[in-house]
Amino acid sequence: MFSHGGQLLVKRIYEWARTDHRRYTLGFFAMGNTCSNNLGIPQGKGPHAVGCTDFMMDHTAQGTFFRLYYPCQETEKPERPDWVPCVEYFNGLADFMKINRTLSERIFNYLFGSFKIPASLDAPFKSNEKCPVIIFSHGLGAFRTLYSAICAELASQGFIVASVEHRDESASATYYFREKTESEKADKTVPITSTSAQDNLIEEWMYYRNLQHGESEFTLRNKQVKQRADECILALDKLTEINLGMPVQNVLKTKFDWTTLENSMDLCRIAAVGHSFGGATAIEALCKEVKFKCCVALDAWMFPLDDEIFPRVKQPIFFINSEKFQWAGNISRMKKLDSAVIQRKMITIRGTVHQSFPDFTFLTGNWIGKLMKLKGEIDPEIAMDLCNQATLAFLQRHLGLHKNFDQWDPLIDGQDQNLIQGTNVTVLQSAI
Repeated sequence: MFSHGGQLLVKRIYEWARTDHRRYTLGFFAMGNTCSNNLGIPQGKGPHAVGCTDFMMDHTAQGTFFRLYYPCQETEKPERPDWVPCVEYFNGLADFMKINRTLSERIFNYLFGSFKIPASLDAPFKSNEKCPVIIFSHGLGAFRTLYSAICAELASQGFIVASVEHRDESASATYYFREKTESEKADKTVPITSTSAQDNLIEEWMYYRNLQHGESEFTLRNKQVKQRADECILALDKLTEINLGMPVQNVLKTKFDWTTLENSMDLCRIAAVGHSFGGATAIEALCKEVKFKCCVALDAWMFPLDDEIFPRVKQPIFFINSEKFQWAGNISRMKKLDSAVIQRKMITIRGTVHQSFPDFTFLTGNWIGKLMKLKGEIDPEIAMDLCNQATLAFLQRHLGLHKNFDQWDPLIDGQDQNLIQGTNVTVLQSAI
């Protein structure tokens, strides 16, 4: 998720902040960064208010866990959920970046701890028509809430979006539940987990797994991308059951009434969307499940994919790339998916970096955002609007939607001053 340069910069901040006399300076600086610049994740621009809730099927690691974004009823005093749900996710980010948890927690909490997601927690579902469905896959070291600007925008435009939190040890942190042992049941000092639906369950946290010395990265990432695709398909299967009115049990205690989603989804119109490792996951999911009618791959990291899947993917794919992340080898793998009969499109957003897609880009001031490579040269809202509008136009075209998203059709072909048709990276034909 973070670029190598961004990791180094955070490590420098961490080393600088280790001495006591600098911690207060860091706090003052960081709080000023968040408070004085009116930073925050933008609201969805579509006609619908946006709700969100969490769903965990099966308390074990083999179940599915996702944040659901959906069109909802307007409420007078909506409850906005925290962008980072709890401290364990800060710990996971520290582990992912290989820095000390204790001080990193303070840094991350100062920088990001006060931000809210632009959606109403557990708000009642409301839509006058069946909603197309999107399964979203996060990048390496991320988790389910870090792409709320994209997911909330899609929900505001009438989609139901399931943002999967992957359990392949590629998320910076995630969790599941295990049943208490007999001794734990007898021990009254063992805390009851507040988020579990049953008192006999205990949270088990799973953190990012670093590559081991001498381990083949392709072997690990290829195994992970296949598990990730399976998790996306499992999330879709669970939404299908919910749509059919089948009784489902959510392990988490939420106020959302899942029965209201019965017959709410248009399961003939399903797409996969993902960023970075999630882009590769979306392509893998297309290969495994034909119910996905198309995919939007945001700055996709193609390395984890087997070459053999490229000719087996039959659905349309739209690559939306940043200007500063891509390289010839990665682009050449994207171009292996070119087809004379299936639409495969690619655009590049000028002035963007790899982190122009997650929410981080909206949550740091200009100079620290650029130092940490969380911002590019382009205004983040302009870049996000281009990304979302091009995505909506592509989805309308390939899901057969009857909306007004075709107004943005020119963006699919890179027709905007802030877009490049195709790529800014030179790729030799012999490399494809």
